[in-house]
Amino acid sequence: MDKSTPLIVIDVQKAFFHPSWGKRNNHDAEENIADLIRYWRKHSRPIFFVQHVSDNPASLFYIKGEGVEFKGNCSPKSDEVTIRKKVNSAFIGTDLHQRITELDCKNVAISGLTTNHCVETTTRMAGNYGFNPILVEDACATFDRKGPDGKLHLAEDIHQMTIVNLHEEFAEIMTTGQLLQPTNFPG
Repeated sequence: MDKSTPLIVIDVQKAFFHPSWGKRNNHDAEENIADLIRYWRKHSRPIFFVQHVSDNPASLFYIKGEGVEFKGNCSPKSDEVTIRKKVNSAFIGTDLHQRITELDCKNVAISGLTTNHCVETTTRMAGNYGFNPILVEDACATFDRKGPDGKLHLAEDIHQMTIVNLHEEFAEIMTTGQLLQPTNFPG
């Protein structure tokens, strides 16, 4: 990866810590994301923090509510880019595509919440735009979900199936440890 490879941190917001979401997998995701952020900052690489927002006062992501705020050590600094979105893809209705294009980079590293929603959608679109996404699988998490038949699907199964769906066709899959190997960051 070259020095212009951005890290995209998707929706690590307080709303996802509301009990209504239920059980989730990968409780280490935020620490892995924080490790990625620290590395990118240390090496002065671009980071884009994506923030889901809603105009609906009943939404956990209400623009004036507490849930819209970033979570702890996964928060942007005042001089870092925050991209606000209202849909699953961080590319729709934002300038993310333009920002990445201006970096003239081959790859983008993607992390965040939730694996099977905004992370997956953004990863697919990044691939469709030709940005060669690297999805950092242990820097993502999701929640248990019920299917249309009422059957409960476990978060870890959903997470793994999303990774399988994206693998090779839409993204390269890596762990935080694999991505942060010095061989991935020459010079």
